[in-house]
Amino acid sequence: MTTYRLQVNGKSHAVDLEPDTPLLYVLRNDLGLNGAKFGCGLGQCGSCTVIMDGKPVMSCLVPVSSVGARAVRTVEGLGNSDTPGVLQQAFIDEQAAQCGYCIAGMIMQATALLEREPNPSDARIRAHMSPNLCRCGTHMRILRAVRRAADRLAAGGKR
Repeated sequence: MTTYRLQVNGKSHAVDLEPDTPLLYVLRNDLGLNGAKFGCGLGQCGSCTVIMDGKPVMSCLVPVSSVGARAVRTVEGLGNSDTPGVLQQAFIDEQAAQCGYCIAGMIMQATALLEREPNPSDARIRAHMSPNLCRCGTHMRILRAVRRAADRLAAGGKR
């Protein structure tokens, strides 16, 4: 076991783990952050997507030993039920969640896009969101939610 110091959602955490422990397991089991979900464990579905140093990563593929001092953000770091972030609110407004299992990963993937490209084209939104899968089939609502959030941000709304 090794002690790792992680920066997650702006807070520092020390965890004692094996170096090959996936970041997803650390978030869920050690830090109690259950937004990121275990979907496939192979980096093929996106349910576990978080943002690390501004880039979306599939946390099931990231060993804790490779995180280092990089900042990690999860959906819990964007807002909560009382004060949802702009993307979270857009997903609510568009009723983009059916079962909800993929939604945290979708929101994190979209957050990474909108932080780099505040006003992406619809084609760019589609391309950026393509690694994340929704088994319920609400892709069109998800795309509308990302567009809604981008439009709100372009009009001066808060992230």
